[in-house]
Amino acid sequence: MSATPYELRAQLLKQAEQILMYRYQRRYDTIRENTHIALQKNPNFDHTIVAYPESPTTEDIIAEAEKLYKFVQTK
Repeated sequence: MSATPYELRAQLLKQAEQILMYRYQRRYDTIRENTHIALQKNPNFDHTIVAYPESPTTEDIIAEAEKLYKFVQTK
């Protein structure tokens, strides 16, 4: 059974959000772990300068969904 265009768009948005949130969480966890290690090695490490990634915006999710949609359209 085929998805309606509305259902396909909804699925692509959900998948795009999952992809971007997974990437974000991996980057965040890596930075957090590296900061923890740095603090263990050097208690004077200035953890306030660490730049954490920003979570994906709605625009990011839509752009990712559009990339997925283009892939779906290719034959």
